[in-house]
Amino acid sequence: MNGAPPVAASGLLFNSAPLHALVLGLVVVSLCMGVAAWSIWYERKFAARMQNRPGPTEVGPWGLLQPIADGLKMLQKEDIVPAAVDRPLFELAPLLVVVASLGTLAVIPWGDGLVIADLHIGVLFALALSSLMLLPVWMAGWASNNKYALLGGMRAIAQGVSYEIPLLLAATVPIVLAGSFRLGDIVEAQAGLRWFALWPPGPGAVAFVLFFMASLAEANRIPFDIPEAESELVAGVTVEYTGMKFGMFYLAEYLHTLIASAIAATLFLGGWDMGPLGAGVHWMVLKTLVLFAVIFWIRWSWLRLRADQLMALSWRWLVPLGLVLVMASATWVVLA
Repeated sequence: MNGAPPVAASGLLFNSAPLHALVLGLVVVSLCMGVAAWSIWYERKFAARMQNRPGPTEVGPWGLLQPIADGLKMLQKEDIVPAAVDRPLFELAPLLVVVASLGTLAVIPWGDGLVIADLHIGVLFALALSSLMLLPVWMAGWASNNKYALLGGMRAIAQGVSYEIPLLLAATVPIVLAGSFRLGDIVEAQAGLRWFALWPPGPGAVAFVLFFMASLAEANRIPFDIPEAESELVAGVTVEYTGMKFGMFYLAEYLHTLIASAIAATLFLGGWDMGPLGAGVHWMVLKTLVLFAVIFWIRWSWLRLRADQLMALSWRWLVPLGLVLVMASATWVVLA
């Protein structure tokens, strides 16, 4: 057995790849956590510019150290736990919501071979983990023993179940066009700027918009922030959380939108490949950040939908549209 090649499992090699995956995972998680933290500063400056305000300016140059100040302030806040809560679930929910967000990073390819776990079912793994965010959100609403939090949790479950279906249908389009569930294969199928957001004409672009809209609903971002509508539910599922526990929910929302942007860039915008301009991790990062900024632009431009409008949009329009897109992409593959 001395000369035998190392045994592969899920795209990783037993001899040296675990260390490589561990180092890469630490780097990716650290960078994404940093981007998510400073994206709060960016969104505040972005919103301020749209509203003709200066935004954060006092803490550091241009207010750049504001996220650090916010984090220190949350760490110093008193940890208040109401007497009537279900304490084990109440304490566990903030941790699980962050873990569910970070777990998706394992299968996202940032470059050719630059992936923590190169799974052959990468798309299914990523979408399954992203949908698990509903469970800690529901746990937080139920365990808080608060009517506003419970209503927010119920809204989150209804919204998540409704928009998970068009999200999966939209993600099926690049799977069908590439003929693989592996995210690396989907990127390679878009080589030469044949992005699935542009090709085939029509179904690809509509599937990209559908995936992006469903991702906003999954992350509870405006116009789909029904579970934490402050004008109706105070703070939704986080109404009883204080200090860093509230901060973990806040951070998980930004992490989820960042990761959703990375998945959309991989499935529909060619990932790390940029055709004649070359390929590299910088292209993947650029596409992800552009989509991330578009999410902020949407938040500060659109109004929140009502709960009935939210459900009607999904079941009456987006789900049938997703089915049509899957059939159209399958027909394209057969005819091509």
